[in-house]
Amino acid sequence: MSLKIKNVTDPEFGTYGRIVEGYDTKELLEKLVETTPAPADSVVYVPSDAVLEATPAMKEFTDNCYGGMPIQIGYCNGTNTLLNCLEYHRDSEIDIAASDCVLLLARQQDAADGKILDSSLVEAFFCPAGTAVELYATTLHYAPCSAKLGASFRVVIILPKGTNYDAPKIEIKNEDDRRLFASNKWLIAHADAPEAKNGAVIGISGENIDIAGLI
Repeated sequence: MSLKIKNVTDPEFGTYGRIVEGYDTKELLEKLVETTPAPADSVVYVPSDAVLEATPAMKEFTDNCYGGMPIQIGYCNGTNTLLNCLEYHRDSEIDIAASDCVLLLARQQDAADGKILDSSLVEAFFCPAGTAVELYATTLHYAPCSAKLGASFRVVIILPKGTNYDAPKIEIKNEDDRRLFASNKWLIAHADAPEAKNGAVIGISGENIDIAGLI
C-alpha cells in the first residue's frame, strides 16, 4: 500500500480542513474520557451527549464556531483501522481528539454526480491528542482510526443539531439523494463494509484501506 500518514499540521491537510484554535476544551475532553466508553474491538458513535453539552464548550462552539446555529456535541470512540465508508454533510464538522487518532479523508468533488471514488484518492492524517480540527463540508470522512495498533481513541464530534439521526423519507431526484443515509448524512460504502449490506450505496472502489500495517 502506497498510503502514507501525514500530519494535520502539514500543508496537504488544508485541502480538507484546518486546525481550530482559541477554544478551551480541557473540561470537554476530561468529561469525554471520564464518562464515555471506548470499545477495544469496535467503534461507537453518539450524536449528542448531555454531559458533554453541559460543559462551557457548548456555548463557545455554538456562538463562535457556528455563528449562533444550534449544534450538538457527541463522540466517536473505539478501535479501528479500516476505511469502510466515507460520508459528508452540508456543513463543517469539528473533531476534537482526546487521544491520538488518524483521519482518512477524501474530496467530495472526486465522488460528485454519482462517481465511484477510487480509494487511492484517500489521504491519511495523524491528529494528536488535544487537537481540534474543522473538516470542511466538501471533505469525505468517516470514523477515525487508531494511531497505534490495538489502541482505542476518543474523539469529540460537533455538528449542527439533528445530524446523524433517522433520514427523512424522500423521493429520489438525483444521484446525491441515493446516498442519503441519515439526517444530514450522505454516505458511500466500500463493497466489503458492513454498511453496504445494510443498504448503503457502494461508491468506493479499489482497496478497502486498512492502516494496521502503518501504525
